[in-house]
Amino acid sequence: MKEKVILVDDNDKEIGVEEKMKAHENGGKRHRAFSVFVFNSEKETLLQKRADGKYHWGGVWSNTCCSHPRPEEEVEDAAHRRLQEELGFDCDLKEAFVFNYKAQFENGLWENEVDHVFVGRYEGEVKPNSKEVSDYKWIKVKELTKELEEKPSEYTPWLKIAFEKLIQKNNSGLGV
Repeated sequence: MKEKVILVDDNDKEIGVEEKMKAHENGGKRHRAFSVFVFNSEKETLLQKRADGKYHWGGVWSNTCCSHPRPEEEVEDAAHRRLQEELGFDCDLKEAFVFNYKAQFENGLWENEVDHVFVGRYEGEVKPNSKEVSDYKWIKVKELTKELEEKPSEYTPWLKIAFEKLIQKNNSGLGV
């Protein structure tokens, strides 16, 4: 069975479902997504290097976890599911904000998403699923900020946008 995504309008109101790959073709149909940033007590965030076999942005660093909720699945439930599937752990999550973005990839596919950003804290063992994640690292916020400026092609476009917004929110008291 082919995976489906939830199609939404600009305000994240559900308007239908579509096969995941079809939603990423021909300019991209707007759909619901999520991005998770997990931090530890050292104020580092956990990044994953996407597995080379991913349909887009394989072999590139991204935030802790990101994906799409399934039809009939709550966004936060999907975030917890994918943390376990991709990295072998779960933790408490808090929704920080939502943003819209659109980006085209080298392979001709598109992202056109309403992205729900969640923040969590975790101190335990990370057990990456090699089908999803080729590597991972904990990185200080200042170091990631510098790397995003100096080596932007090594990171996914949604990470850059979400991280910048997260830092702005943190300056407003998010507490990460």
